[in-house]
Amino acid sequence: MRNLTQHEIDSLIVNQCVAEDWTQILVSEDFSPEHIWSARFSGQVKLGCFEKVFELAGGLRRHSGIRNVTIHQCEIGNNVLIENVANHISNYRIGDDCYIQNVNVIAVEERSAFGNEVKVKVLNETGGREVPIYNELSSSLAYILAMYRHKTQLINNLFESISNYAEVNSSAMGVIGQGVKILNTGTIKHVNIGPFTKIVNTSRLENGTINSNIEAPVYVGDSVIATDFIFSSGSHIADAAKLVRCFIGQACHVSHNFSAHDTLMFANCSFENGEACSVFAGPFTVSSHKSSLLIAGMFSFLNAGSGSNQSNHMYKLGPIHQGIIERGSKTTSDSYILWPAKVGAFSLVMGRHYRHADTTDFPFSYLIEKSDETYLIPGVNLRSVGTIRDARKWPTRDKRKDSQCLDMINFNLLSPYTIGKMIRGRKQLMNLRDIAGDTPDVYAMSSVRIKNASLRNGINLYDRGIVKFLGNSLIHRLGNKTYKSIEEVRLALEPTHHAGEGIWVDLSGLILPKSEVDKLISKIEKKEISLSEVEYVLKQLHTEYYDMEWTWAYHVIEEYYGLSFASITIDEIREIIHKWKTAVLSLDEMLYKDAMKEFSITSMIGFGMDGAEIDKLRDFESVRGSFDADPFVEAVRDHIKVKSALADQILINLSNV
Repeated sequence: MRNLTQHEIDSLIVNQCVAEDWTQILVSEDFSPEHIWSARFSGQVKLGCFEKVFELAGGLRRHSGIRNVTIHQCEIGNNVLIENVANHISNYRIGDDCYIQNVNVIAVEERSAFGNEVKVKVLNETGGREVPIYNELSSSLAYILAMYRHKTQLINNLFESISNYAEVNSSAMGVIGQGVKILNTGTIKHVNIGPFTKIVNTSRLENGTINSNIEAPVYVGDSVIATDFIFSSGSHIADAAKLVRCFIGQACHVSHNFSAHDTLMFANCSFENGEACSVFAGPFTVSSHKSSLLIAGMFSFLNAGSGSNQSNHMYKLGPIHQGIIERGSKTTSDSYILWPAKVGAFSLVMGRHYRHADTTDFPFSYLIEKSDETYLIPGVNLRSVGTIRDARKWPTRDKRKDSQCLDMINFNLLSPYTIGKMIRGRKQLMNLRDIAGDTPDVYAMSSVRIKNASLRNGINLYDRGIVKFLGNSLIHRLGNKTYKSIEEVRLALEPTHHAGEGIWVDLSGLILPKSEVDKLISKIEKKEISLSEVEYVLKQLHTEYYDMEWTWAYHVIEEYYGLSFASITIDEIREIIHKWKTAVLSLDEMLYKDAMKEFSITSMIGFGMDGAEIDKLRDFESVRGSFDADPFVEAVRDHIKVKSALADQILINLSNV
């Protein structure tokens, strides 16, 4: 950088520019004053060159430069356009190729951490589960911060590490990265803005960081107001969204007047129209309706129906109650849950529930309200075509384009996490039947009721799901390899990972053994591991999932089938494979029949409005297609063929043993 020449100063004065001290203005070697008009400079200001012409929509061209602006204590890169700033831009480093036009104010007024270390009061509005956010926060670490508060040393050390991170990332100068566009925007104060961000018609942004990059730009749109926030790469916040003390994860979509405070949203969440308060929204949480309120709950892979609502306040000691709806669940229109409550994974909640149910050991269930009672239909979602469709769509709807993904997401429908619950749930159902007998029409268990037929079906469905998963794991372990002796088979089935036995947990997307979480916590408590290393360990555990899954399945197969792999016979292995095939095909047949309901005469009501009966069918097929041609129906049929062939092939591979 160099000082201005006298000729350049004179040219700037002619262009109606003013400076408190011209010697404080440093410029690049290629600087020209030609495109700087009506500018007021104070403090030290560094300017690049202005050679670029921006091509706008409709063929409009705007030359880079500085026009109608007050600039204080800034560093401005090459080929930047800054035009019509009503108030001022102060204390910012502005990268190359930025386009800033029609803005009220962009300023840093004091040293700031730009949203890092803001404490978000999730689950309990009155505090106690605060999560201090920072730029690289993952859903799994946030889960530990929120849910392991009883580990005092753990929490203290993590808080200290995040505080140190915030201090390192604090500055009295803000950053606007390369290629940023800020148009027709109100106030921006204490906000770091990553490269290639677009901020258009936004009302106000205060104390935050926008972690945009060229791979996954961030868009902030019309009338957005956000304070104390972090926006992760690829996120889209628009249409009058109002956010206070929020972390917005990668590829999240928040728009259409959605309002949230003290809320964490992780990868691929989508929120529109409604409201969130003190919510921990794990990956793929979706709420799209105006009348929906999510409050004081932990969710992931949730689809909230219109009018979904919860209560965390029983008008005694304040809004202190919390709830958990485990991964993959749905709430129907106008559903309601009075917290505290806990809903098992992949469940459907229908009606209004006041009994504080805990169905964590009954995944894939329906919770239905009847006469103010909660009825549990265990396992029924295992035969629901909607559940399978959801499981298949989530991986295809992962919109993260950043090469560095913050959240570790396991999409598996069946895993040691869900199968472990099914084993425990099946055992509870059988114990209930043994104690109460087969005669009751309705069984009472804790805060739920179970009809006799539902209990029997639940035991059967859980058995099929367990057999399916254990067979899947066994077949995956055997692979497409021909075996010549039982010793060779036993050797192939030996676990290769030390971890996996015992309880598994879902750290908001990351499924892993509880024992590995405990080991990580111990290292954090002893300060043997840094903040970045914690995130690395979580990612490493994610990559080792299938090895750990087999370690778990190995021991569960022994217990569930009453055998020992050390002395297993080929006939016992064949029997497991036969049972697996039967379970898989029976569940697929249930899915097939469930899909048929979508093509029933009842589903055709409203089609063929003004024609004969045959026109109803033709109109339906023109819009929805035929049953035989439906992609999902075809996928189920193909799955039946593939799994049948796989079972036959594995048995052939074992035929020489």
